[in-house]
Amino acid sequence: MLKNILVALDGSENATRVIQCLDDLMLSTDTKIILCHVYSTAESEMELPADRPQPDSSRFSSFQIEQQLQSFQEQLSVKSQLEMVCGNPAEEIIRLANIHKTDLIIIGSRGLTGMKRIVLGSVSNQVVEEASCSVWVVKPN
Repeated sequence: MLKNILVALDGSENATRVIQCLDDLMLSTDTKIILCHVYSTAESEMELPADRPQPDSSRFSSFQIEQQLQSFQEQLSVKSQLEMVCGNPAEEIIRLANIHKTDLIIIGSRGLTGMKRIVLGSVSNQVVEEASCSVWVVKPN
């Protein structure tokens, strides 16, 4: 029986598909869902001149992501909570899974191949390799 499920969402179109897959599971009313988003350290540590106005785009995108997570949370029929953290995405997903003692991680795949996969890496692959629980990778259509 699945008691705790961590759902890693990245704000992409595939996030909706990940939530649809979660809906397909027959969950107990005791199951707790943790919807999480990790802001990449590279994005959060961009060096911008201190004497110039900071762009609002990063705050806007974090607002959009929070709104998306809250919208998904409202659709769920079981207990849930939101986790939004900064850091290396794979490492933070695994850390959150350990903290919440999850039985399952559900994560989307960007479907990268070739050089893009080599250069950008695969968060889902790293999570599959290093997580101490089962991982369900949801591929894009």
